[in-house]
Amino acid sequence: MNDKEYNKWLSMSDFALAQSLGVFLKYHRLQQNKTQELLAKEANISRSTLSLLEKGETVTIATLFSVLRVLNLLYVMETFKVDDQISPIKLAELEQKKKKRASKTITKPVIKTTW
Repeated sequence: MNDKEYNKWLSMSDFALAQSLGVFLKYHRLQQNKTQELLAKEANISRSTLSLLEKGETVTIATLFSVLRVLNLLYVMETFKVDDQISPIKLAELEQKKKKRASKTITKPVIKTTW
C-alpha cells in the first residue's frame, strides 16, 4: 500500500470505513448471486442485521466473521496477521554464535581396573 492510499484510509471517519466495508461485502454477495435473505440464513443472522452491515451500521465482529466466512472472504484476515520478526542486530548475534567448524574429538583414555 502506498502513502496516498494509506492517507485516504487514515482521513476517513469510522462510519465511512464501515460503509466501505459494507460496499465490499455487498459487491461480493451480488457477484455470488446471493440475496440478502439467503446470505443471512447461511450466516445464521437476520436479514436486517446483514442490511445494517452493508450500510455501514454497527454490528458485532462475530457477525462480520460469519458473513466473511459464508462469502469465502476470510482471506482478508491475512492483513491482520502479525509475523514475528527478528532485528538485524539479534540476527547478527545469532550468526556469530553458530558453530562454524567441527571441533576436535577428545578421546578419554581407557582405564583398566583389576578387579
